[in-house]
Amino acid sequence: MFSKLSAAFLIVAMLFVIGCAAHVHTVGNGAQGGNMTEARQRYIVWGLVPINEVDTNAMAGGATDYEITTSITPIDFIIGVVAGSITISSRTVTVQK
Repeated sequence: MFSKLSAAFLIVAMLFVIGCAAHVHTVGNGAQGGNMTEARQRYIVWGLVPINEVDTNAMAGGATDYEITTSITPIDFIIGVVAGSITISSRTVTVQK
């Protein structure tokens, strides 16, 4: 069984993983509603070489006021843990209009 110290360490570690590495870019006046589009950017060589292209202009769909958020979500973290040995990582890109 877990000791109290092990349980506390696990909780603290989970909090760090969930909220890490988010960047928000505001375009125009920022998001004006709740319409969101999400895509996953994949990389090899530990984030140095992109595998796919995420076009935030196309995701915005011609909007002039929106926010772009790039972050490492829990799913991205799991992908990194599973595929990290073969140097694959990912980030989630969200556009909110």
